[in-house]
Amino acid sequence: MSVPSHQHVIIAIDGPSASGKSTVAKELATRLKFAYVDTGAMYRAATLAVIKAGVDPHNTAATAECVARSQLRCIIQDNTCVLFFGEERIPPASLKSREINLLVSEVACIPEVRKFLLALQQQLADQSSLVVEGRDIGTVVFPYTPFKFYLDADPAVREARRRGESVEDSIYNRDAKDYSRAIAPLRAAPDAEIIDTTHMTVEQVVHHILSKLPRHLLQS
Repeated sequence: MSVPSHQHVIIAIDGPSASGKSTVAKELATRLKFAYVDTGAMYRAATLAVIKAGVDPHNTAATAECVARSQLRCIIQDNTCVLFFGEERIPPASLKSREINLLVSEVACIPEVRKFLLALQQQLADQSSLVVEGRDIGTVVFPYTPFKFYLDADPAVREARRRGESVEDSIYNRDAKDYSRAIAPLRAAPDAEIIDTTHMTVEQVVHHILSKLPRHLLQS
């Protein structure tokens, strides 16, 4: 496996829904002064493009073509990954609708969509050091990084967390789709450290990950 020549550091945070990876990844990025990247938001943006175009997400060819023509792009600004359709910035709030929640797994299962977004995700490493969260970061997107962490928690606890956030889609349904998809299924990379967050606070998880990083990456 060839390693890109850029000098930017990548920290991969993978795991299922409501495992705590978003909150942990954001806090890590803040403390390290790295850019925070939520790859799930990219899949939600792709799903938004499909919904706006009125395309049936079960029509894989039409969905893949729609996403490819959406002019979806990502730019690191102020250590945040900002999404655009062409020159139009995508408001983060627009990616949280119930309709997107229900359809994003369908869109994310399409190989051509994943290939399209994979290229966008990997290009971000040319812009900045990153804390990247998702479901295939350590296995597919940045497999060369030595800093891989997989967060998990008891399914009942994760379901309760989702309900506390007023998110209606079931983590059990989402898990079934994520674990079983043919392309880049959700799983821990062989060299990732698995962290059970069931009984851990965000601060405890962040502290644990920071303790595993080389000292030169830590900034006061």
